[in-house]
Amino acid sequence: MLKSLQAIEAYREDGKLSGGSYPWLDYIVQAEETIVNLERVDSLQELEYINPVLEYVERSLRLLDSLPLSYWIKELAEETLVWAETAKGGTLRQRRLWQAEGINIFVHNIGSAELYLRHTGGTGMEVYGGQTFPALEPGGTEAAKQEIVHRLIGTHGLIGQQIRGEVPPSVNRPLAALVEEGLLTADELERLLFALNHCIISAVSPELWQAVRTEVMGLIAVISSGDLHGGVPMKERLRRMRAGAIAGGEDYDEEWSRLMEEGFNPGVLEPMQPITFWYVESALQTFSLEQFLKVMALTACGSKLSGLNHISYEAVMNSIYYDYKGVKKINVYKKRIIEKYLSGLAWEDILNGATPPGNPHLVHRLRREQHLPDTLFFNFEFSPAAEKLIEFCMEAEKSALYERAVLMLFDLFELRRDAFDRFHNEDTYLSQMNETADYKAVILEYVTGRKVLDIGPGGGVLLDLIEERLPGVIPVGIDISSNVVEALRQRKQREGRLWEVLQGDALNLKDFVEPGTVDTVIFSSILHELYSYVPLNGTKFNHATVAAALVSSFEVLADGGAIIIRDGIMTEPLDQRRRVRLLEEDGMAALERYAKDFAGRVIQYERIGEQEVLMPVNDAMEFLYTYTWGEEAYIHEVQEQFGYFTPSQYKTFIQQTLGERAKLEVFRHYLQEGYTDALRGRVMVMDERGQEVPLPDSTCFIVIRKKG
Repeated sequence: MLKSLQAIEAYREDGKLSGGSYPWLDYIVQAEETIVNLERVDSLQELEYINPVLEYVERSLRLLDSLPLSYWIKELAEETLVWAETAKGGTLRQRRLWQAEGINIFVHNIGSAELYLRHTGGTGMEVYGGQTFPALEPGGTEAAKQEIVHRLIGTHGLIGQQIRGEVPPSVNRPLAALVEEGLLTADELERLLFALNHCIISAVSPELWQAVRTEVMGLIAVISSGDLHGGVPMKERLRRMRAGAIAGGEDYDEEWSRLMEEGFNPGVLEPMQPITFWYVESALQTFSLEQFLKVMALTACGSKLSGLNHISYEAVMNSIYYDYKGVKKINVYKKRIIEKYLSGLAWEDILNGATPPGNPHLVHRLRREQHLPDTLFFNFEFSPAAEKLIEFCMEAEKSALYERAVLMLFDLFELRRDAFDRFHNEDTYLSQMNETADYKAVILEYVTGRKVLDIGPGGGVLLDLIEERLPGVIPVGIDISSNVVEALRQRKQREGRLWEVLQGDALNLKDFVEPGTVDTVIFSSILHELYSYVPLNGTKFNHATVAAALVSSFEVLADGGAIIIRDGIMTEPLDQRRRVRLLEEDGMAALERYAKDFAGRVIQYERIGEQEVLMPVNDAMEFLYTYTWGEEAYIHEVQEQFGYFTPSQYKTFIQQTLGERAKLEVFRHYLQEGYTDALRGRVMVMDERGQEVPLPDSTCFIVIRKKG
């Protein structure tokens, strides 16, 4: 067994420091600050109970111990692995002292090489490929060994980072120089680098090692030959940094071209070509390419890059994750706010280095430390009030305060209160929308012509159905939410779909689509959201918003084209009442809460028993629609009014809004399957005499034809 593993096992048995016998181990086990790439951490809470650096080092050493290597190669690799993470260790006091002494603890490979240098007594500095490394006194086999090890520590992990696009090829010049200077043969260097990278990458993930092994071997061969490539264009490096997003469906080249048309200038990023990036993928992988490139442009244009070797996004990474129900998640509160901030920055302003003031509660910062002149730190800084409000939202998730906390966040940052800001259940919600395919398939029977607009496509289920079942039809989804559009574009690329998706406003379709060119416009469960969320003339829950959406779609519709509506419906007569018995223990509290929070209209109810109320039928149904979805969706459902017209009101409204050219071709209404089953055992709905009755119709289906 390796001596280093024996030292670790001894520490685990008695919990005592080595007393200087193994300074690398003392540094690591005394770590008072957790420094780890959060990309592969499942829970932040678990970091409170483990030393992730020690765990990682031990895993890498056990892998090394199992490899069939010569004593010389294994000795060099062991010495490298035990020291390579030491800059992540130390007490807080030690780390402050290291910083004061100029040790770059934020760039852990360089910082660890500097700590190794202090331990071995090296002096002076050497420069390779634009990066500075500590130099050891020449002379003797031991000095040669130490020189090899400190260069291996200084380049620790850089082959993997090169694959990820985070470093340029020149950073591996110190390794190639080992052969040129006669410290190692090319064969020895290849075997040594292969062993190290096997241990380094497999200790992160054995599956990751298998995925990149061939590419790693290719880079090792290039390094050992000394024939290092020149600089890689930033577009290609950034493409590697977007590997996760591309695998998820991002069309990198198409999006890049579109952004250039909108004012993005890739040339401003080229000065960053020789720079090493830290934690960029972990920090920014869930943002869209536009948002990612805006962060890169803010970095490039907001600071002088001369003399710069490193750019760190560690602060962004550390702030963008948190635990939700024990599992690490993106902090969607912060992400939405950052997205809003970036969307408000015009390319021209960013490229000119003049970023106009946005919301006073969020700014981006570029910072350099006086003792680390070659390192730039990027972060998004929230105001103290915003930080406290976000913390409040996170804590309120566990209580009935959640919806109010989120509404305060919406107000503070002027976020859209639409159905797609569903935070942690957004993926589930879009998936559930896709599961409604059977209900939506009937829409296809009434699709006319070739060009079809699906307003508010959600998860894209209707786009899929049209593409699969109506050959020759061109479906186009239009949504105002950039998050929905981005998710659909990625899914289109990932699944090879042919439909299109545009970001646009349903109330102004002629700004995005040429009038008279559309054959069918579909509003599938979207008009009630426009009615509920979109203020017209300063008023939400506004029938004028529905009218504006219908007029907007009628304008782009060709003669003979159709508007198809599937949405909520109220029942009539309006004065009909229902007795509702709440069978769950907290049912009455849920109704009281709903009546207080719902803003669409006053919800009336008369309490006639401990768990029973008498209500207008449509007030009862509005409550039950939200009650069906459950607690996690409450914050969003309570803001929506599903039924906004009775059948007779809807018919009159359509004729008055669209005039004589609108022919009401289909008008029917029904109870959507699922509500009865979802509410069984939770409520009993009765007439005023106490006889149990079926639920009234929930949904309408309307086809409006535009006369020629």
